[in-house]
Amino acid sequence: MFVITADQIDSRNDRDRASEMIARLNADFGPAFLLPPDQTSGDEIQLLTADADAALNVVLALHRAGHWSIGLGIGDVRTPLPASTRQASGGAFVAARDAVNRSKRTEARFALEAAATVPPGDPTPAADEVEAIVTMLLLLRQRRTNEGWEAIELLRRGLPQVQIAAALGISTAAVSQRLKSAQWRVEEAVRPALVKLVQNLDRATTESERDA
Repeated sequence: MFVITADQIDSRNDRDRASEMIARLNADFGPAFLLPPDQTSGDEIQLLTADADAALNVVLALHRAGHWSIGLGIGDVRTPLPASTRQASGGAFVAARDAVNRSKRTEARFALEAAATVPPGDPTPAADEVEAIVTMLLLLRQRRTNEGWEAIELLRRGLPQVQIAAALGISTAAVSQRLKSAQWRVEEAVRPALVKLVQNLDRATTESERDA
């Protein structure tokens, strides 16, 4: 299971962004949530999913928004699930709490914690190794220009580069250069591998936690 806890950065000097972010996450990823995003305390958001792809996408969305310290906790969750996220408990929730606290001291404002270690002999990378790879992707995206994001978002809507060029009022060569500078092919290539790593870490650590 995957628990994501996100704490708004510098909330004392900023407006409350939790409600707006919760609405966006529900609109984009709602069906994947076992427990939907909830404002658990102050300006903090917490949610639960069993879908590794959704977990990674939520982390990317929160990071792109630019206002959140993000903790991803992986592990078991106590069942039956309660009616709301704030009532839930289990190893993944403890791990997410530890992760979000540590994320505030990292360059990417992201940290990943697992509720248990990978069993000896299991080839699955450890939590800190998976965190390092996710962090690399986050920092790559963080350095992307607004022009790069603009081209990528149109591309992801299914527009060919000729139409993107027309929409942006630039040449197709300029579109190609923007996409290259934004390293969108790198991100598209690494995402499936990252999902698999996160999924395998969940499997390995959950088995270890249950055997303990």
